[in-house]
Amino acid sequence: MTIGDALAEARRQAGLTITQVSQRTCIRETIIRGIERNDFSACGGDFYARGHIRSIARAVGADPEPLIREYDATQGAPEAITAADVFEPSTPIKLKERRRPNWSVALLVVLAAIVGVATYHFLSAPGKSDPTTAAKTSQVRTHASHQPKNQPTPAPSATAHHSHRTVIRVTAVSGDCWVYLTTARSGRLIYQGVIAAGTSRTWRERWGVHLQLANPGAVRLRVDGKTESPGVQGQTLTIGPGHRVTS
Repeated sequence: MTIGDALAEARRQAGLTITQVSQRTCIRETIIRGIERNDFSACGGDFYARGHIRSIARAVGADPEPLIREYDATQGAPEAITAADVFEPSTPIKLKERRRPNWSVALLVVLAAIVGVATYHFLSAPGKSDPTTAAKTSQVRTHASHQPKNQPTPAPSATAHHSHRTVIRVTAVSGDCWVYLTTARSGRLIYQGVIAAGTSRTWRERWGVHLQLANPGAVRLRVDGKTESPGVQGQTLTIGPGHRVTS
């Protein structure tokens, strides 16, 4: 019995329609129909096909492991695909070499600033300036000394929100899900692995991150307690401070 025949028979024995299986697994009906006809072309590759087979089998009460082995023997690649194979870039990423600071240039800038300040004070001294200008300057200073000291406090800096940590929670509702999470600034890896069905993981990040999900239809994404769309397969979500989610 083929994979598609086994899944179709298990679905009929469970008394479920393709629409009901689609609602339970968050997999499109066209993909489920294709799998039951042993057509895996709409799955998007071996990795996603295995995930769909596993999710559908669990939804209809069948053991997914023999079906996965059957797929690997008849359809899949000789070697199993890992999360690193899915998300590894096609060309290596070259890291820029950090340059040492040029202290000679910095010293010249500091000396130029000191000379400029000294020249300004020398030219603006009362003995060297024009008497009329000195009198006007004295009037301005006297007027300023009578201004009230209770000035309004400046508003907080616009960068204060960086102290907030964005809470990201991914829950695998109806199937296993690969998660690939990196920092948006440098691409540093935060997490890479599988979240098993029925479990969840939570991260608290101060800066923006990039999130990629395999089998996103089987997960629920919450950012700062707010449910967000997990996107579609192959999509990268950018999550920034203030639970801003963009693609």
